[in-house]
Amino acid sequence: MKRETDSEEARLQAFVDDRLAPAARAQVEARLAQEPAARARVEALRRQREALHAVYDGVLDEPIPPRLQRSALAPRPGPALPARAAAALWLLLGTGAGWLGATAYQDASRATPQRIAAGPALAREAAVAYAVYSPEVLHPVEVDATQEKHLLGWLSKRLGHPLRAPELTRYGYRLMGGRLLPAADGPAAQLMYENRAGERLTLYVTVQPGKTTDTAFRYAEERGLSVFYWIDRDLGYALTANLARPRLLEIAGGVYRQLEP
Repeated sequence: MKRETDSEEARLQAFVDDRLAPAARAQVEARLAQEPAARARVEALRRQREALHAVYDGVLDEPIPPRLQRSALAPRPGPALPARAAAALWLLLGTGAGWLGATAYQDASRATPQRIAAGPALAREAAVAYAVYSPEVLHPVEVDATQEKHLLGWLSKRLGHPLRAPELTRYGYRLMGGRLLPAADGPAAQLMYENRAGERLTLYVTVQPGKTTDTAFRYAEERGLSVFYWIDRDLGYALTANLARPRLLEIAGGVYRQLEP
């Protein structure tokens, strides 16, 4: 049953990406005309595709830093050309994370190289997670808010730190639930909220051991998404939404006050 479900999901994804042959595309279109659930899933996949393009398309136009070009192109004994190309790609995806970071507004008088490296990477991870999961209709969260105690206990155990879900009803948002995600330095947690208009907001939390004790807010814009982030007591927090900066700052202040012991 799961294999069949995965196959149907792949077929809908191929439809959204315009990768189906004409006959197969016609079959999917006929199905969409009869099945509201399938139509909703296609719309969610389209929104997800648009969000990912919004986050990443600009990166394609960025020049590769010279140090990465030298590292990728330098001749060295070892595997044949295809394997070298693969190694260069992993190098760009791995050590290039700082280069792919968000455009953040840093307080230069207080910033250190370690803080500068940690902050934009945190903002980008949060924005990517938002872009991937916020458009979801059927599975926006892994564990829903009806199991909040279990959700927070599970995420706290995996991150090794006690986590709380801020109460955001005064801002018009209710907790939907959350999920566990991979991050650069280990596991990360994503808590998702939604307002009555269906607009979503996420709090992304990841472990940042020894990076900084600086609790100042910093702001990043990730291709149309607003992110306020800060690092406090070995945890990094990033609040992400498609909101104007002043509105998100107001909510971020409320989140911060609730998370303070």
